[in-house]
Amino acid sequence: MGIPVKLEVFEGPLDLLLHLIDKNKVNIYDIPIVLITEQYLEYVKNMQTKDLNIMSEFLVMAATLIKIKSKMLLPKEDKEDEEKEDPRQELVDRLLEYKMYKFISEELKDKQQDAAKVMFKNPSIPDEIRDYKEEINIEELLGDITLSKLHRIFESVIKKQADKIDPIRSKFGQIEKEEINLSDKMSYIEEFAKKNHTFGFRKLLEEQCSKMDLIVTFLGILELMKTGIIQILQENLFEDILITYDANASVS
Repeated sequence: MGIPVKLEVFEGPLDLLLHLIDKNKVNIYDIPIVLITEQYLEYVKNMQTKDLNIMSEFLVMAATLIKIKSKMLLPKEDKEDEEKEDPRQELVDRLLEYKMYKFISEELKDKQQDAAKVMFKNPSIPDEIRDYKEEINIEELLGDITLSKLHRIFESVIKKQADKIDPIRSKFGQIEKEEINLSDKMSYIEEFAKKNHTFGFRKLLEEQCSKMDLIVTFLGILELMKTGIIQILQENLFEDILITYDANASVS
């Protein structure tokens, strides 16, 4: 008698693929299709669902993965004039779109949970109180008001508004958001690493133009370290960090 295995339940084939990518800590823009396909097929093999609609979705994705795998195993034709199309690109686009919608759905779910904690109460103020308006004697209210007093009140209001303005920040121009793409930055770092092979972390940072460039560059290095494309070494404390490019790791 076989030992029953409890499998984690996924919402669909794309959800399973995202799980495998996170589990293997690989770059979603450079999926190792052989490894992911093997793990995906192993999961489908052990699925215990009897719902044909659900099973068919997973089988269609399995066929797609096998097709992509076969295309990548075929010898590549040398075409200098034409840009080579990555067989994985359509799958990557679908995964990114699904990941975005999944994130949005989680955000909406949080908002729904927060909204469930809000209580609403219908107004219960009696009509006679709600419609009550206090009578105001304009002549009595403005009896001792003169133009000079109104002028002093106006100057006081203007001064309070001027005091609220920061004399330094008010001179700043409009702050514009810098659009820097992480995937583009990773490609830039990889090309830089191919060209220099071994270089200092400081040298790479000196090539950047802004603070946002520095931040995204640092994140790109972490992602490339995770996939093994680059390796880092610091021999002594406070010395410059050496980055080395691994040509073998960049091949999926």
